Amino acid sequence: MFDKVLLAIDVTHEESWHKALPMALRLVGEIGELHLLGIVHDLGSALLATYLPEGFEKDALEHMKRDLDTFVAEKIPAGVKASVHVGHGHVPQTVISVADAIDADLIVMASHPPDDLGTMLVGSNADKVVRHAARPVLVVR
Repeated sequence: MFDKVLLAIDVTHEESWHKALPMALRLVGEIGELHLLGIVHDLGSALLATYLPEGFEKDALEHMKRDLDTFVAEKIPAGVKASVHVGHGHVPQTVISVADAIDADLIVMASHPPDDLGTMLVGSNADKVVRHAARPVLVVR
């Protein structure tokens, strides 16, 4: 069992947690802590940001927090110690940064299907976390 497991998810995409959540729950057992991380993606362009409504980023972070709190209430069994974290930025970098900040023993992430065109062209977030994290990473397929 692990003391602290960080599970990076996108609550709007079931494939990011459907298989990974049960695995993370098994790994924390009855005494570990499950830390769920939702990330508001960095849009990557200051020019693009000028077209967004004022307060967009703040609203997006608050919305992500509410969604994660609802997810915990609906999907995490009673008695499991669960914490919610919200990040903003480049997904792999944010996952690694939060894992470092909470001193996670393990990072759990779902992988994209291997035939996903976006993965082939850009590389998966899980792959980047595996290559750059200084702690164990479990990729659930």
